[in-house]
Amino acid sequence: MKSIFLDCNDQLAPVWARVIRPDDPKIDVNREVFARDELPRVIRGYAIAIDDHSYMPTPLVAQCPELRHIVFLGTGPASYMNVGELEARGIKVHIIKGYGDTAVAEHSIALMVAAARDIARMDREVRAGTWTPHGGVQLLGKTLGVIGLGGIGREVARIGKGMGMEVIGWNRTHHAGLSVPLVDIDTLLERSDVVSMNLTLGDETRGFLDAARIARMKPGAILVNTARGALVDEAALIAALTSGRIRHAGLDVYHAEPLKPDHPLAKLPNVTLSAHAAFRTLEASMTLLRRAIDIVRTIVG
Repeated sequence: MKSIFLDCNDQLAPVWARVIRPDDPKIDVNREVFARDELPRVIRGYAIAIDDHSYMPTPLVAQCPELRHIVFLGTGPASYMNVGELEARGIKVHIIKGYGDTAVAEHSIALMVAAARDIARMDREVRAGTWTPHGGVQLLGKTLGVIGLGGIGREVARIGKGMGMEVIGWNRTHHAGLSVPLVDIDTLLERSDVVSMNLTLGDETRGFLDAARIARMKPGAILVNTARGALVDEAALIAALTSGRIRHAGLDVYHAEPLKPDHPLAKLPNVTLSAHAAFRTLEASMTLLRRAIDIVRTIVG
Protein backbone atom coordinates (compact mmCIF):
# COMPACT_ATOMS: atom_id res chain seq x y z
CA MET A 1 0.00 0.00 0.00
CA LYS A 2 1.50 3.30 -1.09
CA SER A 3 1.66 6.00 1.58
CA ILE A 4 2.24 9.74 1.45
CA PHE A 5 2.67 12.56 3.95
CA LEU A 6 0.75 15.00 1.79
CA ASP A 7 1.56 18.36 3.40
CA CYS A 8 4.91 18.25 5.20
CA ASN A 9 5.91 21.87 5.74
CA ASP A 10 9.30 23.42 6.50
CA GLN A 11 8.61 23.28 10.22
CA LEU A 12 7.72 19.58 10.29
CA ALA A 13 10.32 18.36 7.79
CA PRO A 14 13.28 18.37 10.24
CA VAL A 15 11.08 16.74 12.90
CA TRP A 16 10.11 14.03 10.41
CA ALA A 17 13.79 13.43 9.70
CA ARG A 18 14.43 12.94 13.42
CA VAL A 19 11.68 10.38 14.01
CA ILE A 20 11.67 8.30 10.82
CA ARG A 21 13.56 5.01 11.16
CA PRO A 22 15.27 2.83 8.55
CA ASP A 23 12.87 -0.04 9.19
CA ASP A 24 9.71 2.08 8.85
CA PRO A 25 7.41 1.47 5.88
CA LYS A 26 8.12 3.66 2.86
CA ILE A 27 6.22 6.93 3.08
CA ASP A 28 6.59 9.52 0.35
CA VAL A 29 6.79 13.09 1.59
CA ASN A 30 5.27 16.00 -0.32
CA ARG A 31 6.71 19.40 0.65
CA GLU A 32 5.25 21.26 -2.31
CA VAL A 33 2.53 23.77 -1.40
CA PHE A 34 -0.64 23.08 -3.35
CA ALA A 35 -4.03 24.71 -3.83
CA ARG A 36 -7.03 22.96 -2.32
CA ASP A 37 -8.38 21.83 -5.71
CA GLU A 38 -5.01 20.20 -6.47
CA LEU A 39 -5.52 17.62 -3.69
CA PRO A 40 -6.39 14.77 -6.12
CA ARG A 41 -3.12 15.31 -7.97
CA VAL A 42 -1.15 15.02 -4.73
CA ILE A 43 -2.80 11.91 -3.29
CA ARG A 44 -3.85 10.05 -6.44
CA GLY A 45 -2.51 6.51 -6.42
CA TYR A 46 -1.98 6.40 -2.67
CA ALA A 47 -3.87 4.15 -0.27
CA ILE A 48 -2.71 5.99 2.87
CA ALA A 49 -2.39 9.75 3.35
CA ILE A 50 -0.96 11.48 6.40
CA ASP A 51 -2.66 14.87 6.66
CA ASP A 52 -1.25 17.67 8.80
CA HIS A 53 -4.05 20.23 8.45
CA SER A 54 -5.00 20.25 4.76
CA TYR A 55 -8.66 20.44 3.80
CA MET A 56 -9.90 17.21 2.23
CA PRO A 57 -13.40 17.86 0.76
CA THR A 58 -15.25 14.67 -0.09
CA PRO A 59 -15.73 15.52 -3.81
CA LEU A 60 -11.97 15.91 -4.23
CA VAL A 61 -11.11 12.79 -2.23
CA ALA A 62 -13.66 10.90 -4.34
CA GLN A 63 -11.40 11.45 -7.33
CA CYS A 64 -8.83 9.17 -5.69
CA PRO A 65 -10.39 5.69 -5.55
CA GLU A 66 -7.20 4.08 -4.21
CA LEU A 67 -7.34 6.04 -0.94
CA ARG A 68 -8.39 3.88 2.01
CA HIS A 69 -6.84 5.54 5.08
CA ILE A 70 -6.29 9.12 6.25
CA VAL A 71 -4.02 9.60 9.25
CA PHE A 72 -4.92 13.03 10.63
CA LEU A 73 -2.23 14.69 12.69
CA GLY A 74 -4.40 15.59 15.66
CA THR A 75 -7.82 15.01 17.13
CA GLY A 76 -10.07 17.37 15.17
CA PRO A 77 -10.44 16.14 11.58
CA ALA A 78 -14.05 17.38 11.42
CA SER A 79 -12.75 20.90 10.77
CA TYR A 80 -10.98 19.72 7.62
CA MET A 81 -13.07 16.88 6.22
CA ASN A 82 -16.47 15.23 6.51
CA VAL A 83 -15.48 12.09 8.40
CA GLY A 84 -18.88 10.43 8.02
CA GLU A 85 -18.94 10.91 4.25
CA LEU A 86 -15.40 9.62 3.88
CA GLU A 87 -16.00 6.55 6.02
CA ALA A 88 -19.18 5.85 4.01
CA ARG A 89 -16.87 5.69 0.98
CA GLY A 90 -14.69 3.12 2.76
CA ILE A 91 -12.00 5.54 3.89
CA LYS A 92 -10.93 5.14 7.51
CA VAL A 93 -9.93 8.35 9.29
CA HIS A 94 -7.38 7.80 12.06
CA ILE A 95 -6.74 10.41 14.77
CA ILE A 96 -3.92 10.79 17.27
CA LYS A 97 -4.81 11.60 20.86
CA GLY A 98 -2.74 12.73 23.79
CA TYR A 99 0.42 13.65 21.90
CA GLY A 100 0.38 17.31 22.90
CA ASP A 101 -1.90 17.73 25.92
CA THR A 102 0.69 19.67 27.89
CA ALA A 103 1.77 21.75 24.88
CA VAL A 104 -1.79 22.85 24.11
CA ALA A 105 -2.58 23.48 27.77
CA GLU A 106 0.52 25.65 28.20
CA HIS A 107 -0.49 27.64 25.11
CA SER A 108 -3.99 28.09 26.55
CA ILE A 109 -2.49 29.47 29.74
CA ALA A 110 -0.15 31.71 27.72
CA LEU A 111 -3.12 33.18 25.85
CA MET A 112 -4.99 33.61 29.13
CA VAL A 113 -2.14 35.59 30.69
CA ALA A 114 -1.56 37.62 27.52
CA ALA A 115 -5.26 38.47 27.40
CA ALA A 116 -5.40 39.36 31.09
CA ARG A 117 -2.44 41.77 30.79
CA ASP A 118 -3.09 43.08 27.24
CA ILE A 119 0.42 42.04 26.25
CA ALA A 120 -0.15 41.73 22.50
CA ARG A 121 -1.73 45.18 22.24
CA MET A 122 1.11 46.82 24.16
CA ASP A 123 3.65 44.97 22.00
CA ARG A 124 2.03 46.38 18.86
CA GLU A 125 1.86 49.88 20.32
CA VAL A 126 5.43 49.98 21.61
CA ARG A 127 6.73 48.84 18.22
CA ALA A 128 4.69 51.62 16.60
CA GLY A 129 6.14 54.23 18.95
CA THR A 130 3.22 54.52 21.37
CA TRP A 131 3.93 54.15 25.08
CA THR A 132 0.63 53.34 26.85
CA PRO A 133 0.81 51.10 29.93
CA HIS A 134 -2.55 49.30 29.93
CA GLY A 135 -4.11 48.05 33.13
CA GLY A 136 -4.64 44.33 33.45
CA VAL A 137 -6.38 41.65 35.47
CA GLN A 138 -4.67 39.75 38.28
CA LEU A 139 -5.47 36.05 37.94
CA LEU A 140 -4.70 34.93 41.48
CA GLY A 141 -8.00 33.97 43.12
CA LYS A 142 -10.00 34.35 39.91
CA THR A 143 -12.27 31.56 38.67
CA LEU A 144 -11.15 29.51 35.66
CA GLY A 145 -13.93 27.57 33.96
CA VAL A 146 -12.72 24.67 31.83
CA ILE A 147 -15.17 23.41 29.20
CA GLY A 148 -14.11 19.87 28.29
CA LEU A 149 -12.02 17.83 30.70
CA GLY A 150 -10.14 15.52 28.42
CA GLY A 151 -6.36 15.36 28.57
CA ILE A 152 -5.88 18.99 27.55
CA GLY A 153 -8.62 20.35 29.78
CA ARG A 154 -7.26 18.50 32.79
CA GLU A 155 -3.80 19.99 32.11
CA VAL A 156 -5.29 23.49 31.85
CA ALA A 157 -7.01 22.89 35.19
CA ARG A 158 -3.79 21.62 36.78
CA ILE A 159 -1.78 24.65 35.70
CA GLY A 160 -4.59 27.03 36.65
CA LYS A 161 -4.70 25.58 40.15
CA GLY A 162 -0.94 25.99 40.40
CA MET A 163 -1.38 29.70 39.64
CA GLY A 164 -3.78 30.04 42.53
CA MET A 165 -6.98 30.13 40.51
CA GLU A 166 -10.26 28.53 41.56
CA VAL A 167 -11.00 25.95 38.86
CA ILE A 168 -14.43 24.60 37.93
CA GLY A 169 -15.33 22.45 34.96
CA TRP A 170 -18.02 21.14 32.68
CA ASN A 171 -17.74 17.86 30.80
CA ARG A 172 -20.13 15.93 28.59
CA THR A 173 -19.60 12.80 30.67
CA HIS A 174 -18.57 12.18 34.26
CA HIS A 175 -15.65 9.82 34.59
CA ALA A 176 -13.31 8.71 37.32
CA GLY A 177 -10.18 10.64 38.05
CA LEU A 178 -11.54 14.16 37.65
CA SER A 179 -10.12 16.45 40.32
CA VAL A 180 -12.13 19.47 39.17
CA PRO A 181 -15.54 20.31 40.67
CA LEU A 182 -18.17 19.84 37.96
CA VAL A 183 -20.96 22.38 37.49
CA ASP A 184 -23.66 22.83 34.86
CA ILE A 185 -22.69 24.91 31.85
CA ASP A 186 -24.78 27.93 32.81
CA THR A 187 -23.16 28.07 36.25
CA LEU A 188 -19.70 27.80 34.73
CA LEU A 189 -20.36 30.67 32.32
CA GLU A 190 -21.89 32.88 35.00
CA ARG A 191 -19.10 32.32 37.54
CA SER A 192 -15.95 32.17 35.44
CA ASP A 193 -13.57 35.09 35.05
CA VAL A 194 -11.77 33.06 32.40
CA VAL A 195 -13.42 30.43 30.17
CA SER A 196 -11.13 27.90 28.48
CA MET A 197 -12.64 26.00 25.56
CA ASN A 198 -11.21 22.49 25.37
CA LEU A 199 -13.96 20.40 23.75
CA THR A 200 -13.48 18.22 20.71
CA LEU A 201 -15.49 19.23 17.64
CA GLY A 202 -18.33 17.02 16.45
CA ASP A 203 -21.93 17.31 15.34
CA GLU A 204 -23.07 17.58 18.96
CA THR A 205 -20.55 20.31 19.92
CA ARG A 206 -20.50 22.46 16.78
CA GLY A 207 -21.65 25.94 17.82
CA PHE A 208 -21.60 24.88 21.48
CA LEU A 209 -20.85 28.40 22.70
CA ASP A 210 -23.74 30.06 20.89
CA ALA A 211 -25.15 33.55 21.28
CA ALA A 212 -27.36 32.55 24.21
CA ARG A 213 -24.47 31.00 26.11
CA ILE A 214 -22.14 33.90 25.34
CA ALA A 215 -24.82 36.19 26.79
CA ARG A 216 -24.64 34.18 30.04
CA MET A 217 -20.91 34.74 30.44
CA LYS A 218 -19.78 36.88 33.33
CA PRO A 219 -19.42 40.49 32.11
CA GLY A 220 -15.75 41.27 31.53
CA ALA A 221 -14.72 37.62 31.26
CA ILE A 222 -11.84 36.36 29.14
CA LEU A 223 -12.41 33.60 26.57
CA VAL A 224 -9.58 31.31 25.46
CA ASN A 225 -10.07 28.85 22.60
CA THR A 226 -7.31 26.46 21.54
CA ALA A 227 -9.73 23.69 20.53
CA ARG A 228 -11.69 24.47 17.35
CA GLY A 229 -13.13 27.71 16.00
CA ALA A 230 -16.44 26.10 15.06
CA LEU A 231 -17.21 25.42 18.73
CA VAL A 232 -18.02 29.13 19.09
CA ASP A 233 -20.60 31.28 17.28
CA GLU A 234 -18.21 33.67 15.59
CA ALA A 235 -20.68 36.49 14.96
CA ALA A 236 -21.86 36.40 18.58
CA LEU A 237 -18.25 36.38 19.80
CA ILE A 238 -17.37 39.42 17.69
CA ALA A 239 -20.45 41.25 18.97
CA ALA A 240 -19.56 40.47 22.60
CA LEU A 241 -15.98 41.62 22.10
CA THR A 242 -17.10 44.79 20.36
CA SER A 243 -19.54 45.64 23.16
CA GLY A 244 -16.99 44.78 25.84
CA ARG A 245 -19.13 42.08 27.44
CA ILE A 246 -16.18 39.79 26.79
CA ARG A 247 -13.11 41.70 27.96
CA HIS A 248 -10.63 39.85 25.76
CA ALA A 249 -10.36 36.69 23.69
CA GLY A 250 -7.22 34.61 23.21
CA LEU A 251 -7.69 32.56 20.04
CA ASP A 252 -5.56 29.93 18.34
CA VAL A 253 -8.31 28.49 16.10
CA TYR A 254 -10.80 29.97 13.65
CA HIS A 255 -13.75 29.04 11.46
CA ALA A 256 -11.59 29.46 8.35
CA GLU A 257 -7.82 29.09 8.43
CA PRO A 258 -5.57 30.85 7.81
CA LEU A 259 -7.35 33.88 9.25
CA LYS A 260 -7.44 36.68 6.70
CA PRO A 261 -5.92 40.02 7.74
CA ASP A 262 -9.19 41.85 7.00
CA HIS A 263 -11.24 39.51 9.21
CA PRO A 264 -13.09 41.35 12.01
CA LEU A 265 -11.25 39.33 14.66
CA ALA A 266 -7.94 40.56 13.29
CA LYS A 267 -9.07 44.17 13.64
CA LEU A 268 -10.34 44.07 17.22
CA PRO A 269 -7.81 45.41 19.76
CA ASN A 270 -9.09 43.12 22.54
CA VAL A 271 -8.21 39.88 20.74
CA THR A 272 -4.89 38.06 20.99
CA LEU A 273 -4.27 35.79 18.00
CA SER A 274 -1.97 32.87 17.30
CA ALA A 275 -1.75 30.72 14.18
CA HIS A 276 -3.19 27.34 15.25
CA ALA A 277 0.12 26.66 16.93
CA ALA A 278 -0.87 25.45 20.39
CA PHE A 279 0.43 21.93 19.72
CA ARG A 280 3.56 23.08 17.90
CA THR A 281 6.38 22.21 20.23
CA LEU A 282 9.29 20.02 19.24
CA GLU A 283 8.39 17.50 21.92
CA ALA A 284 4.74 17.24 20.88
CA SER A 285 5.56 17.20 17.16
CA MET A 286 8.03 14.35 17.57
CA THR A 287 5.45 12.30 19.45
CA LEU A 288 2.77 13.15 16.89
CA LEU A 289 4.77 12.18 13.82
CA ARG A 290 6.13 9.03 15.43
CA ARG A 291 2.62 7.87 16.26
CA ALA A 292 1.48 8.64 12.70
CA ILE A 293 4.26 6.48 11.31
CA ASP A 294 3.33 3.70 13.71
CA ILE A 295 -0.29 3.86 12.49
CA VAL A 296 0.92 3.46 8.92
CA ARG A 297 3.08 0.54 10.03
CA THR A 298 0.02 -1.12 11.60
CA ILE A 299 -2.08 -0.58 8.47
CA VAL A 300 0.45 -2.03 6.04
CA GLY A 301 1.15 -4.93 8.39
